[in-house]
Amino acid sequence: MSDTPPAAPGAIRVLIVDDEPELTELLSVAVTAAGWRPYVAPNGYGALRAARRCGPHAVVLDGMLPDLDGIQVLRRLRYENTRLPVLMLTARDAVEHRLDGLSSGADDYVTKPFSVEEVMLRLRGLLRRSGAGEDAEDGVRVLGDLVLGERTREVRRGDTAISLTAKEFDLLRFLMSHPRQVLSKTQILDHVWNSSFDGGGNLVEVYVYGLRAKIDKERRPMIHTVRGAGYVIRPADDEA
Repeated sequence: MSDTPPAAPGAIRVLIVDDEPELTELLSVAVTAAGWRPYVAPNGYGALRAARRCGPHAVVLDGMLPDLDGIQVLRRLRYENTRLPVLMLTARDAVEHRLDGLSSGADDYVTKPFSVEEVMLRLRGLLRRSGAGEDAEDGVRVLGDLVLGERTREVRRGDTAISLTAKEFDLLRFLMSHPRQVLSKTQILDHVWNSSFDGGGNLVEVYVYGLRAKIDKERRPMIHTVRGAGYVIRPADDEA
């Protein structure tokens, strides 16, 4: 479960993990106001799924969750991304829990109750020190295990570099800028080719076929055809 309000393409992605809806809503508003993109998970398993899908630049993680312990979530996040900045939220009297969090890889912690300004200040510091925000500002798009670099024009899926033609890159960029949204052939033609000429639908079909052959080759598919509607790209582990 995640909540993803609109944000500028390439915005810094912050995953907020807490089972208190009022608190996550408050932090989401603050993150959005900063020009960042919030993702919300109410529990540990949801956090792990969300992290794989959105590739966050930073995580705000509650130490007490209804399913997994926050320390367990932290360790799993650290296993998958050793550089990911994690800000722990802990109860004021949970000294031992804070020490466990820091020793397990948390970069910083804030005790409840806290001010939103303090959380944002800590997040900015973590992002600045880690350099995690630089990728977002440079226009790196991440969807599941697929990564596209705007400036470098490099594309990777997992550990594999993928070579694309200029137009294939433009097509993938457009699809990734609208994850999980069905895009019609007309929309794709207008945005990628700046044209709506007759027969353009066939052109889109050809390029989507070629792009899919490179992106999804011998992997779980990310690019899907929605019969009679168009195409959609989503993380491989998304439920259809």
